[in-house]
Amino acid sequence: MRAPEIPPSLSTPPERGLGNTHYVDQATHELERQLLLFDQWAGIGFTSDVPQPGDVKPIDFIGMPLLLVRDHDGELGLFQNTCRHRGMILVSEATHIRRVIRCPYHSWCYDLAGELQATPHVGGPGRNTHDSIRLNDLGLIRIPAAEFLGVVFANISGTAPPFDQATEALKGRWSDFNQPVFSGTESSRTLDVRTNWKLAVENFCESYHLPWIHPGLNAYSRLADHYNIDDNPAFSGQGTRVYRQLADTQGMRLPDFNGIGSAWDTAGEYIALFPNVLLGVHRDHCYAMVLEPAAQDRTLEHLRLFYTEEAATEPRFESLRRENLRLWCVVFDEDVSVVEGMQRGRQGIHFDGGHFSPVMDASTAVFHRWVARTMEHTRGTAHSNTQALVDARSP
Repeated sequence: MRAPEIPPSLSTPPERGLGNTHYVDQATHELERQLLLFDQWAGIGFTSDVPQPGDVKPIDFIGMPLLLVRDHDGELGLFQNTCRHRGMILVSEATHIRRVIRCPYHSWCYDLAGELQATPHVGGPGRNTHDSIRLNDLGLIRIPAAEFLGVVFANISGTAPPFDQATEALKGRWSDFNQPVFSGTESSRTLDVRTNWKLAVENFCESYHLPWIHPGLNAYSRLADHYNIDDNPAFSGQGTRVYRQLADTQGMRLPDFNGIGSAWDTAGEYIALFPNVLLGVHRDHCYAMVLEPAAQDRTLEHLRLFYTEEAATEPRFESLRRENLRLWCVVFDEDVSVVEGMQRGRQGIHFDGGHFSPVMDASTAVFHRWVARTMEHTRGTAHSNTQALVDARSP
């Protein structure tokens, strides 16, 4: 596999990165919550969270109460987890629902398509209807949602372009992986990390730290085997020309993606899809990490591994799944001290945003530009470095 040609407008980083306010200032964190996460297609969970029709799961995404639903036709839905009557939370824990979602406060009931079905005693004792309460007008608030590589994406404000349009370039690049994926046991983990969520994105984008932070991985996939992915303003990352497929003691391997091209025989790519989803693809599995910004200086990293065939989730592949998860957890555990150390370092009041390597930091700089452009119209409340990033060789 050959690294793509990189246009100069995206390959050359600006001199400096985002300033400290983007990592330590609470007001900027709240502004980013709206502009970078609610107004974009942000990752909020996984399709495997609701595998069966009737499954529902509440999600608190940066304070926004959401309800992920698999309806009785198997379709995925996402709603605001709030009753239309008095604003009560409808579902407090993941469960399976046979008929309706019932509000625990006054028993208003909704079907799995979000339609209001019943309003007990709304017109007085024994009177379940009232002319002013029109069921058709009071369904649950639906949130635009989409699925890609096992991740559920949401546009909470409803203002982003259609998801297929927003992800067209990445789906084209990874066309071999545009097929169903399955997650079995030994496939998930959550890390609680004391860092701003953007530092986790930035670290994931680049391979520059590989020799010092990931010595085990670097032993066979060296820094020289990696290349930058920095030719699109909506995502960036890195790729490797050396991927070693896992095998057990009997030589059994996990099944490959159906129709996978030969370019992926010994290659892998790792891309941050902005704002908050980290993705990795290989011939026999992919993974996704959804970053949940729990606070300005705290991030929950939700990892899920996926496989190409449902058979790969069966017990006969259990040892391979377990070892695959263990190996990736080693890598992600090694990154914790780095992103937490950068967060502590951002407390230095004289830090000026950092000085990028023109070669090794190109993918990280793409993310910084994305943040800067997205927040451009609010530059007065952000760090002065932000506008410099917007102006730096804008495509």
